[in-house]
Amino acid sequence: MNNLRLAGLLTPLALSATAHAAEPDFFKDASATLQARNYYFSRDFSGIVGANKQSKAEEWAQGFIFNFKSGYTPGTLGFGVDTLAVLGLKLDSSPDRTGTGLLPVQDYGRAADNYSRAGATFKMRYSKTELKVGELQTNLPILQYNDSRLLPPTYQGVSVTSAEIDGLIVQAGHLGSTSLRNEAGDEKMIAMLGHLPQRQADSDGFDFAGGDYSFNANRSTVSLWYGRLEDIYQQGFVGFKHSQPVGDWTLLANLGYFTAREQGEQRIGEVDNRAFYSLLSAKRSGHTFTVGYQGIYGDDAFPRVFPNISPLGNEVPTYEFSYTDERSWQVRYDYDFVAMGVPGLTATVRYLKGDNVDTGLGFEGKEHERDLDLSYAVQSGVLKGLGVRLRNAMARSNYRSDIDENRVILSYTWTLL
Repeated sequence: MNNLRLAGLLTPLALSATAHAAEPDFFKDASATLQARNYYFSRDFSGIVGANKQSKAEEWAQGFIFNFKSGYTPGTLGFGVDTLAVLGLKLDSSPDRTGTGLLPVQDYGRAADNYSRAGATFKMRYSKTELKVGELQTNLPILQYNDSRLLPPTYQGVSVTSAEIDGLIVQAGHLGSTSLRNEAGDEKMIAMLGHLPQRQADSDGFDFAGGDYSFNANRSTVSLWYGRLEDIYQQGFVGFKHSQPVGDWTLLANLGYFTAREQGEQRIGEVDNRAFYSLLSAKRSGHTFTVGYQGIYGDDAFPRVFPNISPLGNEVPTYEFSYTDERSWQVRYDYDFVAMGVPGLTATVRYLKGDNVDTGLGFEGKEHERDLDLSYAVQSGVLKGLGVRLRNAMARSNYRSDIDENRVILSYTWTLL
């Protein structure tokens, strides 16, 4: 483990021992949690397309995630420290089943027995403006946080968030490197176009700026964002969300539009992409019904930082429905069993279908996916903090590999402070 990061992890513990009386606000608002996450992931590729002929990715692993967040010291300028430490342990894997994203794959093809990392974030607050330097978990439309495997990814850099104007939150920052979800160290960022990593070139940093403005009693939000993966691509985003009560129903709309083009040295060549998505939902009691439409335009697939997800309406954990010229539809149904007196239990079923894909192979690409998700979180009692999630997905395509997927995720969170 990097010594500098280990020192960052121990910083708040040292402060706790020496400065509790001098800085009571620093500790008054502090929190600490430890989550144990047990993760089984399996993907069968029944119709392999491409150079990699591995027919299955299947692994089982145990993770531990420690989070400490301090409060701020008293005064006009408040200072604080956050720390994150993670540990991943291999429970089951083999060279012919790696590549799930749960564990690092070593040079000789086997998954590592364990991996870990730790980092600190130093923060400063003035009024309603906050500066953070160090380990960041950025969650923006142009760089969305993706905690979908055993351990969470992070970035290293600086960010500023300000909420000085009522209803308006603005952010800006620079990220110099990333720690991937299944890696122990830091590395430079690369791009993805659709589902394909562009490993031939990396970037020296990611810059972002933008904001979200909420109005209409916080029922409406407009967003405007800009992101730049240096010397690879630049991307803009405009979005609108609205919630409207109508009798016993609540109607929701989520609309977004992206534009992207090459940037600087153009290390992966020219980039030409525009993307539009719309999600319309109706909610009543425990029921939520959703339909979505998504269109990809331009000469290239949708770009993003590898291996992140995006807020595209029809992007799901198995297929992205964001390849060149793709048009896709979604129907989705969610049920929250709190309406039946079972709080913490939720279920989701959705179906997505895409076509008009420019495969570059002389034929139209088509694909579809069906997802089933069931999750339960214990709400009270001695097992409060225990969560269970089951996921089953079936994805079929005529231009990329078919996938049958299963995930079983057990988690337990201890509140330490």
